[in-house]
Formats: sequence, C-alpha cells, structure tokens
Amino acid sequence: MRLVEIDDLHVSFGQHEGTVQAVRGVSFDLQSGESLGIVGESGSGKSVTCSALLRLLREPPARVTAKTLKLGDQDMLTANSRTISSLRGRVAAMVFQDPMTSLDPVFTIGHQIAETITSHRQVSKSAALQQAIRLLQRVEIKNAEAVVGFYPHQLSGGMLQRVMIAMALSCEPDVLIADEPTTALDVTIQAQILQLIKDIQTETGMGLIMITHDLGVIAETVDRVVVMYGGKVMETGPVGPLFEAPLHPYTRALLNSIPGQTAGKQRLTEIPGNSPNPANPPSGCPFHPRCPMAIAECGSTVPPLERKTDGRLAACIRVPAEAVAA
Repeated sequence: MRLVEIDDLHVSFGQHEGTVQAVRGVSFDLQSGESLGIVGESGSGKSVTCSALLRLLREPPARVTAKTLKLGDQDMLTANSRTISSLRGRVAAMVFQDPMTSLDPVFTIGHQIAETITSHRQVSKSAALQQAIRLLQRVEIKNAEAVVGFYPHQLSGGMLQRVMIAMALSCEPDVLIADEPTTALDVTIQAQILQLIKDIQTETGMGLIMITHDLGVIAETVDRVVVMYGGKVMETGPVGPLFEAPLHPYTRALLNSIPGQTAGKQRLTEIPGNSPNPANPPSGCPFHPRCPMAIAECGSTVPPLERKTDGRLAACIRVPAEAVAA
C-alpha cells in the first residue's frame, strides 16, 4: 500500500529580497512498512519537503505546488484545514529536531500527550492519561507514572526525545516522520533512540521517513535513500547499492567526507565551495559549481532524475542512462 506519494513538489517563500526556492521538483513515494531516508547538507530542502507534505508551512509566505501530494488516499493540496488537522497525528506524525522547543513548557508531559489523544479519539481525559503512561513505558521511560507529571525542563534531551516519539505514536499513525531525531544526543542515547524507532516500526508495520544529514544513521535504519541537494533529488535507490557504488558525484562526495573510513591519521575530506543560495540557485545542475566531474553542459542543462545503469535513479548527465526495452 502506498502511504506517501509526492510528484514534482515545489516550495518557495516570498521575501522582500525576492523568492527563495527551497524545494524544486522533488518526487518520491513511501510504501507500507518501508523505511525511507532523506539525506543532504543543511538547507537542501529535507525538512521543508516533509513539512509541505503535512501542510505545516504557513501560506503565505510559503507557496506549495505539486502534480501530486498525497498522504494515503488524501490529496493534501485540495484538503481543507479540518481534514488536514484530522490526518496529522492519526495518519502521519512527525518527531521534530528539537524536543525542548516542540513541547510547551507550561504544561506537563502527561497533559500534552493526553491532549493529542483526545483530539483524535473519543476518550476521557483520565483514560487518555493512562494511555500516556503506557506510551511512556513503551518508549522505555522508567517511572512513567511520575514522569507524566513532569514539565519539559525537568527531563534530559534523550528523555524528551522519547516523549516526542511517544506523542507521535499516541494515535498509531501509518507514517512516522523523524526529523533529525538524534541531534544533540550522545552516541549511546542515539543508538537507543534509533533502536527504539526500529523496534516500534517492526511491531506496528508503519512507514518511516528518516530525515538526517548523518549517513551512519541512514545506513542503520532505512531500506531506501533519497539524496537531496539545492532543493532537488540528486539520487535515490536501495541503501546497500547506493552506499557501495554511489552514482551521483554529490552522493560520492558525501560518503567520502565521512571521517575514520581508513585506519591511521588522515586529512578530512571536504566538499569544496558552499551550498547554493536558494534565492539565486545556479543554472543547470545545482551541484555543478562544486562538482569535480562537471563539464560546460552541466552549467546549462538541468539533468532529469532518470534510471541509470543499475536501475537506480540519478540526476546527472555524466552517468549514462539505462537502456530500457520498449
């Protein structure tokens, strides 16, 4: 079953200085039970893409257009605000980057989880609070009966992230969007959070979209990867083949920049130059000003996202397209 369908998504923001083109023609889908990773440098359009899917962007200044923008069977472009509100949390839920700023500091943890439950289900406040306790126990928070009475500032970053996951799971969504769920957490807590998400997905069969710039997280948690740069999809394919033999020069550059791949002292590999300015993106391929393989044509031709030599999709004119039989 297809849970998410995005085709030719564009998101721009009007400003006094001009229009910022944050997302430019992004397309991908998500099947039931599948894990999809979205990777790329900061500013590549990862979070904006998923925020647009849930219609979380204020319009204006945002402007969202697409050939298709579906969550389950619902067309998110034509749905009214009441329908969209009913889908958030129930059909798709999002775990945001910073739980401290995502939770209300003046309400208890239990109140905020219970409020999410009562907004989608006909249950009493006391029943919702009991469910909140069970959810906290499910995400391995000890002494959950006491924690429901705590305020956000009384919990650590790892505990708050578990609370956010519990809140996202409170209405048993079909799709969980995790936006940098391990940011600012130490490696031990990061591993615990990632394992928790994988365990819950296995248990419930929900679809997962993992947004991150950490390729190690992607390698451990997803089935398929979407690589974004400059608001566009550069490459997409199964995680194993993509890591073993990346097709797009940008994907290779990202993988080469991971430190500690070989033993001994070594100079860190970096991608030269800067990310493109979304208010004035370069012509042609957005990566061509930084690409070691670039030729003159790369600066004038916008490469289509097409099937390449092994069936994977990549947007690069330097990689030959796959010969597909008629």
